[in-house]
Amino acid sequence: MAGKIFFSVSMSLDGFSAPESMDGLLATPEQREQDPRLGYWMAQWMELQAWIFPQRHFRENLSLGQGGEEGRDNDIVRDTFERTGASIMGKRMFTLGERAWPKAAPFHTPVFVLTHEQRDPWERAGGTTFHFVNDGIHSALGQAREAAGDRDVRIAGGSETILEYLNAGLVDEFSIALSPVLFGAGTRLFDGVDASRIALAPIRSESTSRATHLTYAVHRRAPS
Repeated sequence: MAGKIFFSVSMSLDGFSAPESMDGLLATPEQREQDPRLGYWMAQWMELQAWIFPQRHFRENLSLGQGGEEGRDNDIVRDTFERTGASIMGKRMFTLGERAWPKAAPFHTPVFVLTHEQRDPWERAGGTTFHFVNDGIHSALGQAREAAGDRDVRIAGGSETILEYLNAGLVDEFSIALSPVLFGAGTRLFDGVDASRIALAPIRSESTSRATHLTYAVHRRAPS
């Protein structure tokens, strides 16, 4: 039996899943000093993801060292990774990650990258192989489903890729970690969503000391 198609992201209270630019993540201290916006965007991203950084499973998965928190937030992180048999991401997310991820990329499954380029698969330590798909989202999903077997396929991001799958009616479920921060500007997770075609059913809502975790099933909205 095929698994579900899902996404799982962090979001600010005012609906943003990323700052105005992700350039701050890879900027040097000198570049941040020359352009204060880079430091500000970096600080926003760190605040958005602050709930996940201390978690034991996250730290181990990114080779950040031993130790870490082991409460409900950690359970959610671990469950997300364990249910995922393959991931799909956009080229921009891959380009950022290619420069930032450790040698053992933190997926440990096949990852299918949406791109217009032709490129041979890129195998990394720890069981992650990136496959580059240049014939659309349906092709990428078909390949990811086959690779995942009876496990789930995660639409890893970024927001444009998530929205493309959501609007195409290809997402079964999603989870949001609602972080206690406000951005004011940036990339809105649902900017451009076709709300006329999508209906949601709550599955779970739970709060921890770090975030509020919301999970919804996605259904096709009946014509009015």
